[in-house]
Amino acid sequence: MLSDKNVLLTGGGGSVGRELSVRLLDSDLNVLRILDNNEPNLSRLASTLDDDRCRFLSGDIRDRDRLDRALEDIDVVVHTAAMKHVDVCEYNPFEAIKTNVLGIQNVIDAAIDTTVERMVFTSSDKAVNPANTMGTTKLLGEKLITAGNKHAGRSDLRLASVRFGNVVDSSGSVIPHFREQIREGGPVTLTDRRMRRFFLTFDDVYDLVTAAMTHTEGGEIFMKKMPAIRIEDLARVLIDELAPRFGHDPGAVEVELTGPRLGETFHEEMMTGREKQRTVETESLYAVLPETTDQDGYLEHDGLAGFTEATDVVQSTEEAAVLSPGEIASFLEQTGVLEVDE
Repeated sequence: MLSDKNVLLTGGGGSVGRELSVRLLDSDLNVLRILDNNEPNLSRLASTLDDDRCRFLSGDIRDRDRLDRALEDIDVVVHTAAMKHVDVCEYNPFEAIKTNVLGIQNVIDAAIDTTVERMVFTSSDKAVNPANTMGTTKLLGEKLITAGNKHAGRSDLRLASVRFGNVVDSSGSVIPHFREQIREGGPVTLTDRRMRRFFLTFDDVYDLVTAAMTHTEGGEIFMKKMPAIRIEDLARVLIDELAPRFGHDPGAVEVELTGPRLGETFHEEMMTGREKQRTVETESLYAVLPETTDQDGYLEHDGLAGFTEATDVVQSTEEAAVLSPGEIASFLEQTGVLEVDE
């Protein structure tokens, strides 16, 4: 799908964008344009990516004119630019709307008006039955992506979303926060013992994004089947593993309950009951097909090759299999989370 393609990655200076850029460059793409409105992050990325296929573009997805120029001759768009922190979005809701809703519509419009063949939007599990502003804007983003397939006016453009939970060791993940608290000797702060979250790696995110651009017929939401982890178990495994490496006795590092934050939920949901009814699957993926009706012909969809009707769908962390502490330790070891600077 990426062979000899010109690719635009929005939000490339963020933690997910940075990791995706490295993996995208492992493919035989032609050009990778990386767009970000954070100049320091863009500069740092430019200093670490020594590849003449890269173009580093300063710009904001709120600026349609900038996007028109950035998307010239682009074949594939991977859209990660967003306001992603629940608390920041909750206190600045209209700023979240301007980036996460108006901004994504700008990208969609620019894609429609240029040569783009595929656009993949990185959404969030918080878009499911949203309990906060961030999740609500991500849900609207998914709706705009699906609608873009109807309004595109050309059959060679297909737009899809991917939905995922916490990415291990990303800037929005709880793991870096816990690591720094353990480095200082604690306490490790936990909002509630009932908290469970889905986790996946940066490799998983890349695989999900490329699977979406490969399989999409337009308008689907793709998800990876992910393990669930109790956040209290995660905290205690990190204490046991990291405290000695930082010169602390694990038994002396306390876990302190602080109460849920504004807009925080105990469980993460991957899809709604309504979406479950139109979900198809492979061994490793779910795909929610766009809602269609015979009456209005809103969006035609004939299904996905290689996917079958889903059975025993795991909708949320409440019903998902939970990793044991030993499995969590192995998972963290494999992802390099337990490596620390001497």
